[in-house]
Amino acid sequence: MEMHLYPVSLPLARPFGISRGVRREVHNVIVALRQGQEMGWGEAAPNARYGETQASALEFLKRLDLRPFELPQDLDRALDYVWNAGPGEFAAKAAVDIALHDLWARLQGQPLYRLWGLRPRASVQTSYTIGIDSLEAIEEKVREAERFPILKVKLGTPQDEAIIRTIRRITDRTVRVDANEGWEPEEALEKIRWLATQNVEFIEQPLAANRWEEQRWLREHSPLPIVADEAVHRSEDIPRVAEAYDGINVKLMKCGGLREARRMIEAARKLGLRVMVGCMVETSIAATAGAMLTPLVDWADLDGPLLLARDPFEGATIAEAAYVRLPERPGLGVRPRPGIPWPPQ
Repeated sequence: MEMHLYPVSLPLARPFGISRGVRREVHNVIVALRQGQEMGWGEAAPNARYGETQASALEFLKRLDLRPFELPQDLDRALDYVWNAGPGEFAAKAAVDIALHDLWARLQGQPLYRLWGLRPRASVQTSYTIGIDSLEAIEEKVREAERFPILKVKLGTPQDEAIIRTIRRITDRTVRVDANEGWEPEEALEKIRWLATQNVEFIEQPLAANRWEEQRWLREHSPLPIVADEAVHRSEDIPRVAEAYDGINVKLMKCGGLREARRMIEAARKLGLRVMVGCMVETSIAATAGAMLTPLVDWADLDGPLLLARDPFEGATIAEAAYVRLPERPGLGVRPRPGIPWPPQ
């Protein structure tokens, strides 16, 4: 099995703001694994919040040697090797995990979800993210996102209430709020009580991830469910998270790939937590990998490719009313998009 690495810089369609700052492009790594005539695709979308960069991901990936492994029989051995190849770098690990699963299923001529024994659901809709911006820009973004019945709105600023009031002047669509650790406890409770009157479905990561006592207190008093994002990374975190949150946001880039994501979902279900599958700002490779989990979850937030100025790959699609539709092609069903040169020059 041969591995090829492609560092890419991907401009965003618009500046994307959250409570920690604004980005105008992302720097990801595309991984291609070749065995015989088949190619499996993966992607790393490193995030500085977790101490990862494109450079650190590349450094990790270049140390790997997958030549001793042969799929389909060596999938678990190869995944174990990548997982134990060094500390951290979970986005890089996710990239290889995704590519291994894609290639494993392609070699068997089946969509990945089918080999897992899953059937695609038509009832999971993705939300569309409205980043922090001026009120005028937010109004424009909401109007442009008319086909999405669920909006995920980034808050964590002094103008949080003004942002929601601006959106509510335009639409009564369901809103999910993500504060990205941007609130203090008393402030959070006050805002959540008001948001509960604004057709908000749940609140994601209101407090800093390490503030467990305050988060338990907030959950006890909150009129809305609270979902963990930055506070939950892998399956080992689930028992502690279950004491302070009502649900979790599973992201492949945080947990290290599809195998660990499935373990997280299983652990969360055993403890009565609801589950969302989310994404970073990434191409259709990683987002389609995340979409493979939609038969197992309650909510989806898989709009990462839609935030790019140009997505070089195609895979899972967003159908009418924002339902996530999985490809029927083998593996993940992803492929380079016609008309966009690949590999990058």
